[in-house]
Amino acid sequence: MKMRTQIGSLCAIVAVSGFATTAEADIVEVVGGQTSVLLDLELIGSVTDLVLTGVSDDTIVPGNLGPDSVAFAITSPDAASNPTTFMYDTDDFFGSFSGVVGHRGTLTFNDSITLGNFDVAFDAGTEAFTVFDTASNLGAIFAIGITDAQALEDTFTVVGDLLITANFANLLLDLGLTDTDLTGADVGDGFLQAVNIPGPGGLALAGLALFGTRRRRG
Repeated sequence: MKMRTQIGSLCAIVAVSGFATTAEADIVEVVGGQTSVLLDLELIGSVTDLVLTGVSDDTIVPGNLGPDSVAFAITSPDAASNPTTFMYDTDDFFGSFSGVVGHRGTLTFNDSITLGNFDVAFDAGTEAFTVFDTASNLGAIFAIGITDAQALEDTFTVVGDLLITANFANLLLDLGLTDTDLTGADVGDGFLQAVNIPGPGGLALAGLALFGTRRRRG
């Protein structure tokens, strides 16, 4: 089992070649898409007493990470609940991003623990995306150790490892579901695929690519 205590960071921010930059902000907003999750259930079962016992009807099966994955639809900005509010400037992601990418769909473990309706947020301080459970209000449950990401005009993608947060690790200990501090444990993969539309800043003439080294799980 790969244990990590450090959240994966972005290695560089590079302007996409072939396009000119603009002086004013080119804000785009996430309006749809899906996030696929492939959990290593064998690993999870070996270090915790968690057993996946169900998925909600609005969870997509399978997701885009293979036949054993599931996916959660990204909610629109005008959704009645858990709306997506994520926006960024394609010329200055770190200086402009705001909001969260909202999702619908839940997973149930042990017939009693429900996680889902996830919010995915970005923290420029740690250069990391974090997954928050809003179905049971358990807070931050996974950090995404980024292996590849792109923040472009019409698409927004993030690929990475799902790393258990200190918050979720403490919850598992408190509930007696494990006797090991699993902070930083790599328990699966995530693949966020979002569709964007131009926001108040108009059409972007340039994009930023956020690159890390792609790694396949062994």
